[in-house]
Amino acid sequence: MGVSRADVGLRSERGPVLVAMMVSTALIAVDATILATAVPSVVADLGDFERFPWLFSIYLLAQAVSVPIFSRLADTIGRKPVILTGIGFFLAGSILCGVAGDMTMLIIFRLVQGLGAGAVMPMTLTIVGDIYTVEERAKVQGYIASVWAVSSVIGPSVGGLLAQFASWRWIFFVNIPLCLLAGWIVLRRYQENVRAASLRIDLPGAITLTLGLSAVILAVLEGGNAWPWWSVPSVGIFAFGLVMLLIFGWVSRRSADPVVDLSLLARQLIITTTAVSAGVGGLMTGITSFVPTYLENSIGLAPILAGLAVAGMLLGWPLAATNAGRVYLRYGFRATVIIGSLIATAGAVVLVAVTPWPNPFTIGLGGFVVGFGLGWTAAPGLIAAQASVGWNERAAVTGMNMFARSAGSAVGVAVFGAIATNVINKGAGEHDFATIVGATWWVFVATVVVAVGMVVAALLMPRESVASPGQGEPAGE
Repeated sequence: MGVSRADVGLRSERGPVLVAMMVSTALIAVDATILATAVPSVVADLGDFERFPWLFSIYLLAQAVSVPIFSRLADTIGRKPVILTGIGFFLAGSILCGVAGDMTMLIIFRLVQGLGAGAVMPMTLTIVGDIYTVEERAKVQGYIASVWAVSSVIGPSVGGLLAQFASWRWIFFVNIPLCLLAGWIVLRRYQENVRAASLRIDLPGAITLTLGLSAVILAVLEGGNAWPWWSVPSVGIFAFGLVMLLIFGWVSRRSADPVVDLSLLARQLIITTTAVSAGVGGLMTGITSFVPTYLENSIGLAPILAGLAVAGMLLGWPLAATNAGRVYLRYGFRATVIIGSLIATAGAVVLVAVTPWPNPFTIGLGGFVVGFGLGWTAAPGLIAAQASVGWNERAAVTGMNMFARSAGSAVGVAVFGAIATNVINKGAGEHDFATIVGATWWVFVATVVVAVGMVVAALLMPRESVASPGQGEPAGE
């Protein structure tokens, strides 16, 4: 039976919970865009240009390694305490970032923010998956997408305005009222019936995963900068990271409650949608993290205008996501994800083609196409995975998907940052036109490679990923 808009709207019985999830999503959505436009201002104040990719990598790394831990906790103690903990971490991290005295402290405090994001983002998606059926989520998706649409304009614009006319520190302080509002609404309006389960945290898995990802990202970001690529430190740290990740895999397979349940990857739908999610993360950060610096340093574009160019991609995403539900309900998840991946790839190719001639309008157009493709890729892939499992695995599956996106973002921004800084170090510096254009061109070439990989993963999704997308059982029942 169809579900009317009123049944899933803000005035429905579940409306207050939906509002709580929208406000919580706004925390992450605004933060995803507001910092990128202020990077030149941060560097001008604190110095250490070559370390600016760490502002994104450390945040994404903390998010990546904490997502599966918080997701596991959510399947045992419930969603509410986890999302409130995440909002608390995000609030503390925002305040600390705003008062940071140097780049090192700012990077460390971004880690605290990342831990908060690692709880908030998967919990909003898990709670939505709990209280709405698959068909209802096709409509609810429009509400969540509207948050990203508004944030895609507000984030870069506010970030550019604050960097240009006030101080970059205010881009963190603006999170304070959002955190307080989100926490209050969740505390007052969201009630859940927790299904009791034993609580055991896989500490060996969590430690080896954190050490492994951290070492790989450190080796990628500092290779060619702090030490030569083929030096003992570079090879040693990278090898250590790979060994830790291998140990993590070994430990996870033998743990009764692994921090990341790798057995889920034995299912073709889960492993393919997870791979797609990793591509989404890498592609998104490859554009949002580097476009503002590229435009500001190549043609002297004001931060607010550079922010609007980034908004092109972030506006295309929610516009597509709003209508993606109609597409996958009619044609299926696999077809929708394939189409979205192809569109995103086309957008990445456009960016490569126009990079030699810096222009906010052409860059914004290419970014819009990428974002439009991701809007038809990210949510349908996640919903397909969620719809294939029950309540006791939904947070784990959501966490797996979010972990992949965060890990893809963290490793992606590290790789893209390494490409950019190595080109810049061999050139005439970040303010030289030819050097910054060349560095960005190579970053965008790398995003094309990521997009093509995403297409391959989409093509490998099983044709009947969910028997009937429109007939999902009400989550949690």
